[in-house]
Amino acid sequence: MQPPRQAPRARIPAAVWALGLVSMLMDISSEMIHSLLPMFMVGTLGMSALAVGLVEGLAEATALMVKVFSGALSDYFGRRKSLALLGYALGAFTKPLFAMASGAGLILAARLIDRVGKGVRGAPRDALVADITPPEIRGAAFGLRQSLDTVGAFVGPLLAAGLMLLWADDFRAVFWVAVVPGLLAVAVLALGVREPERHEGARRTNPIRRENMRRLGPAYWWVVAVGALFTLARFSEAFLVLRAQQAGIAMALVPLVMAAMNLVYAAAAYPFGWLSNRVGHTRLLAWGLVVLIAADALLATAQHWSMVIVGVAVWGIHMGMTQGLLATMVANAAPADLRGTAYGVFNLASGLAMLAASVIAGLLWETVGPAATFWAGGAFAALCLAGLGRRRGSGALR
Repeated sequence: MQPPRQAPRARIPAAVWALGLVSMLMDISSEMIHSLLPMFMVGTLGMSALAVGLVEGLAEATALMVKVFSGALSDYFGRRKSLALLGYALGAFTKPLFAMASGAGLILAARLIDRVGKGVRGAPRDALVADITPPEIRGAAFGLRQSLDTVGAFVGPLLAAGLMLLWADDFRAVFWVAVVPGLLAVAVLALGVREPERHEGARRTNPIRRENMRRLGPAYWWVVAVGALFTLARFSEAFLVLRAQQAGIAMALVPLVMAAMNLVYAAAAYPFGWLSNRVGHTRLLAWGLVVLIAADALLATAQHWSMVIVGVAVWGIHMGMTQGLLATMVANAAPADLRGTAYGVFNLASGLAMLAASVIAGLLWETVGPAATFWAGGAFAALCLAGLGRRRGSGALR
């Protein structure tokens, strides 16, 4: 008698790989700019660290808030790809504005429009990943997309550093080159991703009506609260760039610090995404907070550039442990037909927290010193860890 044949192991769909490639190309484009932008703002345009924090906070908060509406629209129309394509196109076509900027006003406008694009595409893209992936491998799929995204975030600063060395610290020339991978990302999404078929006969309802919002149960709202507090502990990465420059790293080489962080992030994202399918989410998230606290402590106390690099690398491990995990937790806690809205509301809360965190970070940097910025981040992470400890075992989170 032959043993029963095991069911074939589900494979990550090709569309998830394509979405990962799109994210990678757009991150190459964005990180070529963002790894240099804080130094450009402070050194070339004469802006303060507080102004950097305000611009970055407003930009990231805008992106996260816009996701509410794009996610709800993707649920209402039952279409994710068109909104994602619009968002990536906005991101690509705003890149030249950074190269042309001569003052804080155009930088702010460029960052806000760019982040509107990120907000438009984010929730529909994440909902699309959840739609096309079997539940038993969803954590791995989110980890893969995040890993490819972060490969781009590694390659972008690497290219920026090489071009800065080649072109004698010419910020604007590097910003012009960043336009190319952004346009390629739009082309890959347009040609390489097909949306799953949907039943057109169902009656459309407003996803953010009260009765629909009630369907997002306590487990989902707990994930929203945790995500917001988590974001409050993890301010804009612009302050990692400023910390690297303050530690004495040459301007042209500062992007390599972000490249190192994103290399670690990319290497960690998929393994921890795979692990999240087998380990309790609350426990893994708690360990991610412990790693974030360690990173903050290293960055607050570093006296040499080598310790700054270690701290940034540990920050990358924390990102790999937690970002795909939070996306998976939202997908698991929300009804399938409200996933876009669920991601949008989650990111609205995180956006408000990001704005507050970046303004607080900039204010502490200016008035107390860089160390205070990172100690405050560690304190918020410890507060979030304490909240997870109290909730553990309640059943709201796996």
